[in-house]
Amino acid sequence: MITYLNVARYHLVQRFNYLVLPWAILVFVFGVDMVILALTPGHSTHRYVGGLAALFVIGFVLGIQSVARSLPFGLALGLSRRSYYLGTALLAVVLAAVAGVVATVGQAIERSTDGWGMSMGFFRVPYILNGPWYLTWLTSFVALTLLFVFGMWFGLVYRRWSLVGLVTFSAGLVTVLLVGVVATTWADAWHDVGHFFTTLSASGLTGILAALTVVLLAGGFTTIRRLTV
Repeated sequence: MITYLNVARYHLVQRFNYLVLPWAILVFVFGVDMVILALTPGHSTHRYVGGLAALFVIGFVLGIQSVARSLPFGLALGLSRRSYYLGTALLAVVLAAVAGVVATVGQAIERSTDGWGMSMGFFRVPYILNGPWYLTWLTSFVALTLLFVFGMWFGLVYRRWSLVGLVTFSAGLVTVLLVGVVATTWADAWHDVGHFFTTLSASGLTGILAALTVVLLAGGFTTIRRLTV
């Protein structure tokens, strides 16, 4: 565990990228959304803006950076691939837990101030992040961990197979999605798919995201085992 903590500390040498930049961008996006709503008055009681997505996009980008840029020097310091990967995953978990707290507190303030005085839904996302505080924290935590880990896998693919491998990997993901869309269309099952997601509870969605996170962790771990830098 000490080794994993040291890996996390190794990443935090770049404190600005991990501890300042995400929150600076989130504050900036929050301000932009407030200005937009102020300039476009509406009569809806809930005006959802979706700006919170910026935090999750940053998590994905940081996941890529954590291996695409920082891995070679980490291995040069004598870290094993296993220790580096699990230590970086530990960092993802800690950052996601903190982000979940921010989202939960922001949502509580948002509700108590009637959407910051303008019915704005920044920390509230319909169906996904609009329930009890503990579910908001858990869903935020799981979703951000998932995107960070997914970014790690992208970075590892690039490190192992360079740009050609990354393009092939991305094309493979798109192909899998396309096959799923085509199969659903041929089976005329879109109604069933829609019914499944509309009846799925927020906790059920969080469970699916958690399972997907485990799959992505396994995929990244498999990739890094034979990686050379």
